[in-house]
Amino acid sequence: MFITQTQTLSPLKRLERAHVELMSHPETMEYAGVILVGKYEVRKDVPTARTNGVDAQYGEAFVAGLSESDLRGLIIHENLHKVFQHTFLWKHLYEIDAKRANKACDYVINLIIKDIDRRSNGFVTLPKGGLYDEKYRGMSSQEVFDALADESGDEGEGGEGGEGGGEGGGEGGGDGDGAGLDEHDWDTGDLTPEDVESVKREIDQAIRQGQLMAGKMGGNKSQALADVTEPKVDWREQLREFLSAFAAGKDISTWQRVNRRWLQHDVYMPSTVSETVGRIAVAADTSGSVFSAMGPFLAEMQAIAMTLKPEKVDVLYWDTDVTRHEMYGQDHLDKLAGSTKPLGGGGTDVRCVPKYLKANQIKPECVVVLTDGEVYGGWGEWDCPVLWCIVGDCKAVPSVGKVIYVDL
Repeated sequence: MFITQTQTLSPLKRLERAHVELMSHPETMEYAGVILVGKYEVRKDVPTARTNGVDAQYGEAFVAGLSESDLRGLIIHENLHKVFQHTFLWKHLYEIDAKRANKACDYVINLIIKDIDRRSNGFVTLPKGGLYDEKYRGMSSQEVFDALADESGDEGEGGEGGEGGGEGGGEGGGDGDGAGLDEHDWDTGDLTPEDVESVKREIDQAIRQGQLMAGKMGGNKSQALADVTEPKVDWREQLREFLSAFAAGKDISTWQRVNRRWLQHDVYMPSTVSETVGRIAVAADTSGSVFSAMGPFLAEMQAIAMTLKPEKVDVLYWDTDVTRHEMYGQDHLDKLAGSTKPLGGGGTDVRCVPKYLKANQIKPECVVVLTDGEVYGGWGEWDCPVLWCIVGDCKAVPSVGKVIYVDL
């Protein structure tokens, strides 16, 4: 009997090889960053596979019986649970009905696997038992969860269980025998709210890094991952919200003027007086990809500044150093967009901006950084709130501050 090389590999080695194949294939290399998040292992006591939203475990016997394409499909399945943060986002559904929650999440992500199968000509396939039905396309896990209840007339079975259950197929070419493909570990009791937020941030960054790598290496972009990472709020609203929150005038109490409203009650309270809004700094990357966004962005900054009336707006242009520093006082805010003169060349080292601010004893209430996100050397050390406005296709996630993606 002829024995292939694949049959001689251990389940762990097959899993490792499948990871490498997925991270190098044009249709799946976007998942490279997510695949590297958390730990994975092969275990004898796992019937199929399971994930807690960070780590993944694969059943030794199950992996040994899968074809190469089904194994790749199983790996994508577990990582899609991580992408959509199912164990964190839909835990309340698990507490209502564990089996139905598992089904709902699986139906959503298995549609994506079927799409990858079609685009990749069978490089990735959905293993037998995977729940799939076209009638759920376009639905969220919550919507599928509700639809499953309507179909079965079930009001909920409580939070016990955890194995991936399911109803086989349905209209639209459904697969699955009712047992489901994997298990979902919904028990995140060991994770604090801070831990959960850290995991969400790590996964978000991993998705964006995978998208960036795929873009550079000619990989194809999937709408499923784009929907996860694309901003749902207009960048102008986010910019205005940030500046309003961090650069609003400060109310301080003073006993030099008694609050008259309380005198009628024989109570003496201080009055509040509003201080002038402090300085705002705008730091613009002078790389070529940013110049097309410079005009509309500064026009929006000007409009917001004229509403907030900050004490001063510092406009800094930078590449590897701060190449130009312009200052606009309250009487000249209307000239911010029209009078500015960008100056700079190659290189993108944003660390020069906080160093410049510190060296020149400039202490803004906040800093808004306009950049293409292709920085090197790190994101810098800041002494004040910072908002990163990233233009272009880069979906980098800075290690400090808040980020919005500017689509012009």
